[in-house]
Amino acid sequence: MPPASTGASTITLDAAPSSTAAATTPLTPASSVAPVTTDRLEPGSPGFRRMSFALFAAGIAAFALLYSTQALLPAVSASFGATAGRASWTVSAATGALALCVLPLSALSERFGRRQMMTASLTVAVLVGMLIPFAPSLGWLIALRAVQGAALAGLPASAMAYLAEEVRPKALVAAIGLFVAGNSIGGMSGRILGGWVAQLWGWRAALGAVGLLAVACAVVFHFMIPKARNFTPGSLNPKALAKTVGTHLSDPLLRRLYAIGALFMTVFGAVYTVIGYRLVEAPFNLPQGVVGSVFLVYLVGTVSSAAAGRLVARLGRRGALYLAVSTTAAGLLLSLAGQLVFVLLGLVLITAGFFAGHAVASSSVSRTATTGRAQASALYQSAYYLGSSAGGTLGAVAFHAGGWAGTVALGLLAVLGVVSITLFGTRAARTERLLAPRTASVHN
Repeated sequence: MPPASTGASTITLDAAPSSTAAATTPLTPASSVAPVTTDRLEPGSPGFRRMSFALFAAGIAAFALLYSTQALLPAVSASFGATAGRASWTVSAATGALALCVLPLSALSERFGRRQMMTASLTVAVLVGMLIPFAPSLGWLIALRAVQGAALAGLPASAMAYLAEEVRPKALVAAIGLFVAGNSIGGMSGRILGGWVAQLWGWRAALGAVGLLAVACAVVFHFMIPKARNFTPGSLNPKALAKTVGTHLSDPLLRRLYAIGALFMTVFGAVYTVIGYRLVEAPFNLPQGVVGSVFLVYLVGTVSSAAAGRLVARLGRRGALYLAVSTTAAGLLLSLAGQLVFVLLGLVLITAGFFAGHAVASSSVSRTATTGRAQASALYQSAYYLGSSAGGTLGAVAFHAGGWAGTVALGLLAVLGVVSITLFGTRAARTERLLAPRTASVHN
């Protein structure tokens, strides 16, 4: 996939200057601040193409593995005699473990390198993926999925930090958008492949097929990813790490971006955890393979995430977020219809809105945190995947209590949270601009 022209340089934060830039104490000065150099990858260069292809493959492997059981939940429930809420833990355990481990593993990437951490994470995750089809019980399946999620935790934050250090700033949103696009392709291909294999040979064979797909992608990543040229290893310093994390969490803009990522993922996790149960039941009664093919709508996410930079260039960061959240809300409401075509159109809108919002929020984190980037990205990923874990479990509970309407109500509540946070940020930015001249006159 060729890199999109995103106009990343036009992103404006529209808020008070980030306290992160001034106050963060990194693990070591060199480990967190990308050196000022012209030795950066830019669109059109061979290195940029190799990097894009490698991280695209890594994104496919990560999302194919992370959500490998999501489209298979009805079959898993039937196999173990489990409710939707219990079976949903095969997804929530993986995303929850990732959320808990992403920060410590990102700290290790400061010491051992982004490339090394990404390679190790993918290797362990695919090895566990080959064991998962042989899980003897639901408890073992959930436990192995948690281990797999923990292993994958080393990939997302390290990838964001790697891009921030190795790619020219003007191409950062494009590069991150392509990585996120790989996530969407992985989520789609893993679910489609799993759905059809499960229909023919059962859910265990489906998980094995997804594992083999991830192995192939991991091999591609290993041989294609360029060596880091702008990374200087730092020493592990728990106190400095805690101070860096504390500084990021004290930054109002970063806190809002973390919350937005979590809420977007709550919607997405709830919808895609439950949609399989809805489609295999009346009035749709779709077979497992067809349910897996529904995830072709992930292609819309590939397009919308890659186009995030152009949206920001045209509408501004907050304008792009308003468009993303409006699209998501419209999709949720449309999915309430009883006709399959409207349900599918609703999923298209939900997917487009989610991936656009995620790409805008995650790239804004990378640009806001001028130091301690790996920790800033790790905190975003923690919030993001905690939202996924909560959305999957709460969405299943809401579905059990109130059907699809209950799941939609949960999603709309999360959407309202994104709107409230964005409106608050807009008001805070306006207040800051009004106060700035007064403060300057006092000092003069």
